[in-house]
Amino acid sequence: MGLFILRRLGVMLITALCLTFVVFFLTNLYPNLEKLAKTQGNFRMSDEAVESWLENRGHLQPMPVKYAQWLGVLPGFVNELQNGTVLGKCVKPGMEPDEIPRFCGVLQGDWGFSTVFREDVSEILATRLGLTGILMFWVMVLMVPSALIIGVLAGMREGSRADRSLSTVSILSTATPEYVSGVIFIALLASSRYGLGPLLNDWGLIEGNAPFKGTATSAMENPTFENFFLPVLTIALYGTGYIARMTRASMAEVMTAQYIRTARLKGATFRNIVLRHALRNALIAPFTVIMLQFPWLLNGVVIVETLFNYKGFGWTLVQAAGNNDIEMLLGVSVVSVFVVLATQLISDIGYVYLNPRIRIT
Repeated sequence: MGLFILRRLGVMLITALCLTFVVFFLTNLYPNLEKLAKTQGNFRMSDEAVESWLENRGHLQPMPVKYAQWLGVLPGFVNELQNGTVLGKCVKPGMEPDEIPRFCGVLQGDWGFSTVFREDVSEILATRLGLTGILMFWVMVLMVPSALIIGVLAGMREGSRADRSLSTVSILSTATPEYVSGVIFIALLASSRYGLGPLLNDWGLIEGNAPFKGTATSAMENPTFENFFLPVLTIALYGTGYIARMTRASMAEVMTAQYIRTARLKGATFRNIVLRHALRNALIAPFTVIMLQFPWLLNGVVIVETLFNYKGFGWTLVQAAGNNDIEMLLGVSVVSVFVVLATQLISDIGYVYLNPRIRIT
């Protein structure tokens, strides 16, 4: 197992370097750098002024050199102009020349400075990831138990009416993207003039005209059921159907196994067969699917956080991409790559422990 983990870590390191280099290359193309120069300088800058601005700050260096400086394996670019001004990635406001560090990359904990938020990228990501972490936690709390229950109930009796009904619900939820379900939930449950709100108020079931809020901005400070349930439900709905379908297929396959037939011939009750024999083996495959939901959630939060104005990781990514915030985009890419690779490693290790038939060589 130790050798397997070391090999996987080596592959993860190579994959992370390749993926981050691709993102670094795309974000540092000259049109993006030209836009950065005009945004930070003057939109009326001439082509010569743009090139001078970029050259003075090291943006026109060879791409591999800039990538190595961003990682922190090469000394950072420092340029002292004729007027005594010192420019470069390692230079911070108020620094004396002798205080400028030689290396200032990701490996040194310097993720750069956001041109949009005017803060260090690492500080912004820490705050935004915390908000998205809260959202992901409640999504998993709602999504995983619901999906497993639906999948197990559908797979216990393959072809039954319950199986067909639950499978239809799962397919419909998976086929509905977040931006569609989110808009539907806002229209039905967060509108004070239309939807179910006025009707529920007339029946005396709710006090206001809408049971939920259509924005989750207030949930950043104080998440409540009223302002946080709709974004959680929107993200969880899609994943619930996918996990439920995988669980149903695994459960249906297990229920036809030889040891299940043997347990039936021995007179075991259907309840004991499901709980003691089938359930554990049926949950092996869904475990991998559940772990791989974390990378998918990073995609889901981009839509949902923007739709509900919840300023987490996905909202930050949209703002950075829309405003050409290169350093923030690179920081987001590092976090995304780490989450994807880490969850895949955990999934592989957990799958080996759950399935004793697998042997690592």
